[in-house]
Amino acid sequence: MTDVVAAARQQIAGQAGPNGFVDALEHGRVPKERLGWLAGELHHLVSSDRRSFALLASRFPSAPAGDLYLAMAEGEAQALRLLMEFAAALNLEERDVRAYEPQPLAQAYPAYLTQSALYGASSDVALALLANVRESGATYTRVAEALASQYGFEERALGHFLFFADTPQTLLDQATATLEEGLAGGDDPAAAVRCARTVHALEEAFWSCLARGLDDG
Repeated sequence: MTDVVAAARQQIAGQAGPNGFVDALEHGRVPKERLGWLAGELHHLVSSDRRSFALLASRFPSAPAGDLYLAMAEGEAQALRLLMEFAAALNLEERDVRAYEPQPLAQAYPAYLTQSALYGASSDVALALLANVRESGATYTRVAEALASQYGFEERALGHFLFFADTPQTLLDQATATLEEGLAGGDDPAAAVRCARTVHALEEAFWSCLARGLDDG
């Protein structure tokens, strides 16, 4: 099992690149309108992920997978509530965020997660979490710190980003147990690694969509 996690992390490290949106955010070059895009895109993404994790919990209800994916669905619900604090700091109401028209490629990640929830094995998304958690957490930490230092957002408005910056160890332990059980039961390790690698690539695509045109500033 550790070999599968290591293989996924190695492939992800090989495809990792700079995050133009977060780089621009750290230099104060993201206009307020683009921060509104961030709130809108995240609302669509997290709303979709919540349903995807709930679907995984229904497909694999027994522990440890059922516990893992139910906890992840509940976590997305909490993240949605926290996102509204960020939106409020931008003077956006919930109806404004819901009405936001997302960029198609920015939503490729949640679309792929839905595909994995429908057709994938129980271990696929578990490995994606374990393989990507460090980089994803670091990205959200950078976003929170940049919003505070460059834009003056108070901690209450940053709860959504801080939530994803720190994944509880209990959740990671559940993911490890889910991966171990799935692989022992015959799940394809190559498919799990492919899922982890694709999730990473599409998360990068999400941020890249938000960064379009910012390098001109």
